[in-house]
Amino acid sequence: MKALIIEDEALAARHLQSVLNEVGNIRVITTLDSVIASVEWFKENGMPELVFMDIHLADGSAFLIFDQVNITCPIIFTTAYDEYAIKAFQVNSIDYLLKPITKSGIERALEKMNRLKGSPEPQLYINQLIASFRKEKLYKTHFLVSVKGSKLVPLQTQEIAYIHIEDALVKAKTNDGKSFVLENTLDELALMLNPVEFFRANRQYIISRNSIREVDFYFNSRLSINLKVKVDEKILISKVRVTEFKDWFSGEYRGT
Repeated sequence: MKALIIEDEALAARHLQSVLNEVGNIRVITTLDSVIASVEWFKENGMPELVFMDIHLADGSAFLIFDQVNITCPIIFTTAYDEYAIKAFQVNSIDYLLKPITKSGIERALEKMNRLKGSPEPQLYINQLIASFRKEKLYKTHFLVSVKGSKLVPLQTQEIAYIHIEDALVKAKTNDGKSFVLENTLDELALMLNPVEFFRANRQYIISRNSIREVDFYFNSRLSINLKVKVDEKILISKVRVTEFKDWFSGEYRGT
């Protein structure tokens, strides 16, 4: 079986290729890492027998591909985010795999695909899936950031410890201490990032849940947030937002 991999993370693509080798009977034609590259490939090549497609690519949602080309072969979507409308995958001609992808997961998906081979109007099911996903807000998972003005490198949101304003620039500090300048304002980023994972602490900071080491009580009923990475100033939560912060951190977020 000839398969195509659409995945923007090189490590994840290599892992998927390795697992497919274990499964056997699947030959990967090529690996594509963006919406643009995928659209170009489908316009220039015949349809593969199967596509493994990551939902979130560096240059946008993989669903943008369907706006430009008609994919008629079975698709197995891959994602690291089980909160993204997983129920939408319960359709008759496609399946999904949660990362990290395993041999048993691929075998299950292939079994479903073979069982439902010949199901009528597979493109209809895919269109329904896309519509379902677009009803959900798909939050930013990757940025392309400039490095020394000479190249762009991918930055995953899961790598970000906090985002802050410094010298009139918006900068993202990663879990390993690196700093990158972002083009968006802090207000824009607060809307673009998944509110389950990120919290607008104050006018200067957006913090990641996974970067929080401990929380101290501070003067005037405020909270002081201590992160796992070095921060040059205190990150304070105002008295009126303490309950909101606690609800967010405990997983009781109720926003839209």
